[in-house]
Amino acid sequence: QVQLVESGGGLVQPGGSLRLSCAASGFTFSTSIMNWHRQAPGKSRELVATIGSAGLSTNYAVSVKGRFTISRDNAQNTVYLQMNNLKPEDTAVYYCNTRLRRVGLWSDYWGQGTQVTVSS
Repeated sequence: QVQLVESGGGLVQPGGSLRLSCAASGFTFSTSIMNWHRQAPGKSRELVATIGSAGLSTNYAVSVKGRFTISRDNAQNTVYLQMNNLKPEDTAVYYCNTRLRRVGLWSDYWGQGTQVTVSS
């Protein structure tokens, strides 16, 4: 079955960096668009970054553009989120996501999330 497993979260000081990883299995990773979302306490989940199947196209939320970089390794079935110059407002649970078509229906699949806390 589809599995998305995030790792790499933790506590970091403002201005610091973290790299999140999402290991994927159970589907054809190399043909799937991958996304990172985040959800802060008391807020709705928001799309942070998207990467095309070949890794040639990327999109970012305005709030993270210039600080975060999404990338992927199709040989390792892994998508990454490099986060630099972190701010307290980046504190959230970060989720890996993809949308797949199964039996004619599109469905969203999510990992369990990894906590990122930016605090001094």
